[in-house]
Amino acid sequence: MNGGEKSVMYYSLALRCLFVLGCSHAWCGWGNGWADDYTQFRGSAQDATSQMSLPVRWSATDESQQGVRWSMTPQGEGWSQPVIWQDHLYLTTAVPLDASQTDSTKPENYNGGYGRDRDDLVRVVYQYQVLAIDRKTGEEVWRTTVKTGKPPIPRHTTNTYATETAAIDGERIYAYFGMNGLHCLDLNGNVLWQVDLGIFKMRAGWGTASSIAMLDGSIFVQVDNEEQSFACRVDGETGKVVWKVIRDEKSQYSSPYLWKNSIRTELILGGMVYRSYDVETGKLLWQIDMNKGRSSATPIAVGDRLFIGNEFRNRGGADDGGGRLYCITPGGTGDITPPQDGFTGPHVAWRMDDSGIQMASPVYCEGRLFFFQRRAGIVTCVDAETGAKQYESRVRGAKSFWASPWTDGRYVFSLDASGNTHVIKPAGDLQIIAVNELDEMAWSSPALADGEIYLRTIDHLYCIAPK
Repeated sequence: MNGGEKSVMYYSLALRCLFVLGCSHAWCGWGNGWADDYTQFRGSAQDATSQMSLPVRWSATDESQQGVRWSMTPQGEGWSQPVIWQDHLYLTTAVPLDASQTDSTKPENYNGGYGRDRDDLVRVVYQYQVLAIDRKTGEEVWRTTVKTGKPPIPRHTTNTYATETAAIDGERIYAYFGMNGLHCLDLNGNVLWQVDLGIFKMRAGWGTASSIAMLDGSIFVQVDNEEQSFACRVDGETGKVVWKVIRDEKSQYSSPYLWKNSIRTELILGGMVYRSYDVETGKLLWQIDMNKGRSSATPIAVGDRLFIGNEFRNRGGADDGGGRLYCITPGGTGDITPPQDGFTGPHVAWRMDDSGIQMASPVYCEGRLFFFQRRAGIVTCVDAETGAKQYESRVRGAKSFWASPWTDGRYVFSLDASGNTHVIKPAGDLQIIAVNELDEMAWSSPALADGEIYLRTIDHLYCIAPK
């Protein structure tokens, strides 16, 4: 057999393999009706990336556009993101037991700030609930109340008592309600176990926001507060706390991130000092001083590059400072802060100041990182390889950005507080190719699966899908 005949044979075999693989994948997809799952905050890989192209334009009223397949009212309050497993999505919500109090307890937009007496909220009896929703129809399948009672701590009037996103592993749903505990349910809504992790004061009565992270049957929880901050690993099957580590931090609001690099898997937790922990034992691996600041955004990684940062603060408080963005490489131990306040180090590829990172977590697309600011409606674009700022621009017509952005690899999507999704072309200078309006207050990050967007506003959950 000559070289040409061999090439033809190998090419034919390759095509057959691709055909078989394609059929097997298609069969698996047809078997359960769905190809993607979105199992925790910012998705299974914690990067808010869709594996399929997403709708670029939609409207709740214009049928000529790719539109809203369905909408439903979850009831109660919540900024938690939906999570998805096969043909259902799952959502947490806090519902006043007295329905007449629903309107008076709804979160206010940032302009409303301190307009309501927060002491009123802790007098309300809430039902902390988990919902299962049919992805095709938007119909509620079941609803389970895991706890009923008055909130143990106050919250900011812009926050909710169901802000933390749940997680799902195909067998169990893990619903975390901050100081109201961690609750495990099966996929039929039956409660399997519940864990009380304690009640602690939060800064200025703002409430909690850190979601949980999930890996290999374990749940990781970050409980930073004003009294006794800690992180812990909880066994998903039993609810047993496997390890617990005390943290030298005050109230923080970012969520745990699991960095799977070429050397090991690390649990990354934000703060005025960013820290990495061994997922098996809770042992501290490395830390880096962020020069104070406040941590609300959850980090992101691209392979062996981890991008961490926190918000610059200048309010006259103990956390004044921060605003730095670091690119971390694997293998660090101990204190990896660059000496003499430097910009690079043995495990620090680069440092950038004034990154614009605030509440919304960053997203990565086409070699660039995107950061969206609250209040000012500004986007900052950074070269992920070098840390060089590509641009910083006002998103025309945008309100504040609290929800975290997402991407399908073609475009960057960012939802502002008024329910407008701005679709951005990642290359070049800022270019907005579409603005999709829902005209409802929106602080919740969306879930993505099979080319669909599940977007939560103050009153509704929308399924936005290709026509």
